[in-house]
Amino acid sequence: MTKEINIFIENTYEDFKAPETESFEIAQMTKDAVAMTRYFLSKKEWVEKSCLKGYDFSLLYFDTVLTDDNHIHEINREYRQKDRPTDVITFAIFADSPPEERFIFDNEINLGEIIISLDTALSQSKDESHENKTFKDELYFLLAHGILHLLGYDHQDEDTLKEMWTIQQEMINNLGI
Repeated sequence: MTKEINIFIENTYEDFKAPETESFEIAQMTKDAVAMTRYFLSKKEWVEKSCLKGYDFSLLYFDTVLTDDNHIHEINREYRQKDRPTDVITFAIFADSPPEERFIFDNEINLGEIIISLDTALSQSKDESHENKTFKDELYFLLAHGILHLLGYDHQDEDTLKEMWTIQQEMINNLGI
């Protein structure tokens, strides 16, 4: 059975100015997010470690919000008790629910929501210590990171963080960008 993937990406930061050479379009980013998720689903060993293990579904969906540092700071303070902006926050409603409470309706799974700060993505892309040297690279890295969190991956130590980064990079590389 072909799995359908629906992703809604909303840019709530309309005044954001991407670098002139690195503009991004929501429609293309949405297609790329679907492609990254589909690539993840094609890797049985990854799915076996995810919150989707053992579940049959016909549709996966999640939302992504692109915002500014002020908005993500408020969310980080309210939900994570961290009084600072961050790059990406996920609300993994399916993965974070106990298995007996995971809600599947009509074979559809709502993975949750990813929130990305465009301000932080831009500043991190300019940071020499970061591997991602362009704004788009950083934005896609954060998107892939958020997708993995929605799928139940986490980084409690250096080994699991490296595993996530490796998977993220493979998901992005598969796009050919």
